[in-house]
Amino acid sequence: MINIVLYQPEIPMNTGNIMRTCAGVDAKLHLIKPLGFSLDEKSVKRSGANYIDKCNYVVYENYEEFLEKNNGTFYYLTRYGNKKYSDFDYSNSNENIYFIFGRESTGIPKEILKDNFENCLRIPTNNKIRALNLSNTVAIMVFEALRQQNFNNLDLYDTFKGKNYIIDD
Repeated sequence: MINIVLYQPEIPMNTGNIMRTCAGVDAKLHLIKPLGFSLDEKSVKRSGANYIDKCNYVVYENYEEFLEKNNGTFYYLTRYGNKKYSDFDYSNSNENIYFIFGRESTGIPKEILKDNFENCLRIPTNNKIRALNLSNTVAIMVFEALRQQNFNNLDLYDTFKGKNYIIDD
């Protein structure tokens, strides 16, 4: 199973976008406190998280609680990683794969990254920006894993209007 882990996310709109992505591909979302926003109905609605009811998510008090309750292969997304995200094999759909993302302002703490350096990876960019947007980065990682898993259990055509919508008159 693909798991997305947000370490102390700060921006509700990013988390809302990520919730929608997770709902759309059956990935599980893990949120590690403190959160920079509230998950109450009013706040969630304002952040654009219209799919929260369709998203499988869990909230943890801290990183240690997250580690205690989960096992699998952990990948840490960081601009400080020396390996490309495409260097890893995510093809086993029976494996619990965790993509861990840091706070929008400061990323994942250096101590955590240092302890997991072999699984620190980056999405290559040029030197004009510090990093990509968090929700874009999550989407890139999720769809790379899904591509390697041959989009296991996902619809390969639009189920709302039908497979032949474009060519039907």
